[in-house]
Amino acid sequence: MANTDALSNKHSSSRLFRPTVKSHLAFTLLSALALLLMYSLLRVALLVYNRELIGVTPAATFAEAFFNGVRFDLRVVVFACVPLLLALFSVRAMAARGLHRIWLTAFASITLFLGLTELDFYREFHQRLNSLVFQYFQEDPKTVLSMLWNGFPVGRYLLAWALATWLLAKLFKGLDFLSRPQATVVLPSSATSHSAPWHWRGMAFVLCLALAVLAARGTVRQGPPLRWGDAYTTDSMFANQLGLNGTLTLVSAAKASFSSHRDNAWKSTMPDAEALQAVREMLLTPNDKLVDTDKAAIRRDFTPPADGTLPVRNVVVILMESFAGHYVGALGSPDNITPNFDKLAKEGLLFDRFFSNGTHTHQGMFATMACFPNLPSFEYLMRMPEGGHKFSGLPQLLSARDYDNLYVYNGNFQWDNQSGFFSNQGMTDFVGREDFVDPVFMDPTWGVSDQDMFDRGAAELEKNFGEKPFYALLQTLSNHTPYALPKDLPVERVSGHGSLDEHLTAMRYSDWALGQFFEKARKAPYFKDTLFVIVGDHGFGSNEQLTEMDLYRFNVPLLLIAPGIQEKFGATRDTVGTQIDIVPTIMGRLGGEVRHQCWGRDLLNLPEGDHGVGVIKPSGGEQTVAIVTPNRILIQPKGFEPRLYDYQLGANSKAERVPGDIDPVLKKKLEAFLQTATKSLLGNTAGVVDGKPGSS
Repeated sequence: MANTDALSNKHSSSRLFRPTVKSHLAFTLLSALALLLMYSLLRVALLVYNRELIGVTPAATFAEAFFNGVRFDLRVVVFACVPLLLALFSVRAMAARGLHRIWLTAFASITLFLGLTELDFYREFHQRLNSLVFQYFQEDPKTVLSMLWNGFPVGRYLLAWALATWLLAKLFKGLDFLSRPQATVVLPSSATSHSAPWHWRGMAFVLCLALAVLAARGTVRQGPPLRWGDAYTTDSMFANQLGLNGTLTLVSAAKASFSSHRDNAWKSTMPDAEALQAVREMLLTPNDKLVDTDKAAIRRDFTPPADGTLPVRNVVVILMESFAGHYVGALGSPDNITPNFDKLAKEGLLFDRFFSNGTHTHQGMFATMACFPNLPSFEYLMRMPEGGHKFSGLPQLLSARDYDNLYVYNGNFQWDNQSGFFSNQGMTDFVGREDFVDPVFMDPTWGVSDQDMFDRGAAELEKNFGEKPFYALLQTLSNHTPYALPKDLPVERVSGHGSLDEHLTAMRYSDWALGQFFEKARKAPYFKDTLFVIVGDHGFGSNEQLTEMDLYRFNVPLLLIAPGIQEKFGATRDTVGTQIDIVPTIMGRLGGEVRHQCWGRDLLNLPEGDHGVGVIKPSGGEQTVAIVTPNRILIQPKGFEPRLYDYQLGANSKAERVPGDIDPVLKKKLEAFLQTATKSLLGNTAGVVDGKPGSS
């Protein structure tokens, strides 16, 4: 009897249930609602996980964000339901409910996985999933996987994902059961068309297609369908980002990342001659004399005034990982995260309105040392063919003056193609992860601690001090996830900042290591002849966001320390600058005429009344760009009208949207700068004559 039942069950399971339009549409609708609910729950999880960002934002604002989010989620749900809608053309396809369940489970599982990864992605970058995902995995996979495994709870996420996938499979099976008609099965060879006539199926498809198109568009207005900027309906940047869907932002980023980067470059908005003239007016000073005007945009001979030079011959640039100005005491933070930097600031010249050109170390490196801006589609310039061009940065300009050089770094120089890029630019002496013996701490992902890097840097500089002048780049790394911190910290751990405690502890440790380096450097013979340039490669997010561009991720300190610098220039400057201004500012202190094509200026030799300007762009933000003045920022999102904000940095940081028309002068400067710099890069005319640096 048992065998007979088993055979009967097996025979029944091989049959097809009688498909009806009503049952198929019921299953499709229930599945769509289940997916919509899952995406709403993921949005709740993102909100709760990053609840520190809520601040004083009222609940009504987040209700609006969730409403916006449903509109974006509906588009994803439509994609998931496409196979079910197409199945209306065939009775047998409608009856293949098992295949539909497999598809829906797989689709839901993948998008769920993206939602889980977004919890920490957003906490780290304050952005939904974007092209950073692809940029990271174009690097060394071993290092990336180590960073993820050691920096985030990957194991717990994978277990949660596996369990949730199993539950999703059960859910869709249950929805299948609920939507089936009472008469469940007929033989496959039986005529089933009477249960789902073609005209009913055709009418159902047309109706569903209309609803699907409407849902995918996300709006009933004429013109373009729902776009990411349509989520920006509130004054809360967190709420606006919450209204997006990470799957959609990642798909959009994939389209841009895997198409030709030249196709995604900044498109011209004005005649080239008009843009060129605007850029020259923006960047040239009375100390500049244009050369090769028919070939190059801003190639010039720069002659700094003699009274602005300093009695120095060596240059040491210290690029501090994630050194956010918002947490620097000398810039107004009360948290005592950077006591050593604050002490150094009292003996040097501090710029308090300084910004990184991008939001990743990659952009910080080439902007600071090659003085070339971070452009749309070229955010990872050092790894791209155009990165093989010669730029008129510090390596070229000082190599032409017969300087020795040194680059000391905690990690491996293959990361971000540092060795290839900087070797091509003229650097020859590298000390990296593999060159450290018995370090105090070796992180399994990145390399040695900042303490080790600075100790080695101090030793190398003193050893190499001789008749020839030198320039050096010392780059820290401990303040990057997963944080390279020794077990026994020489500083007190930071508390009271929630999820930022570990990040700020690493920043405090890096600051301590910086202080230790200067204690050693002061005793070395080269110290009295050296210009030290300390700058953050980029900042990081706070519990609030300063404009949609989030200036907390860009604002970094720039500190110049050299003999006599305060006597000549004072202790602080509120001039706006970015990392592309560093090389011209260095050359202005060294003195002597130099030919270069930096896209920045000497911040200490600006014309009267010129308080500086900077062009910035976030990583992974595609073509969203901004131009910054001392108290305003104009943000240009791709495909939308620009937005103008008043902002204030320091202890009482704030920003407020400026109503009415935007500043047309700022807009023109921004577009002309990007257009001309992109044309110069693509035309390989961004260096000095014949791609070779020159100076007199």
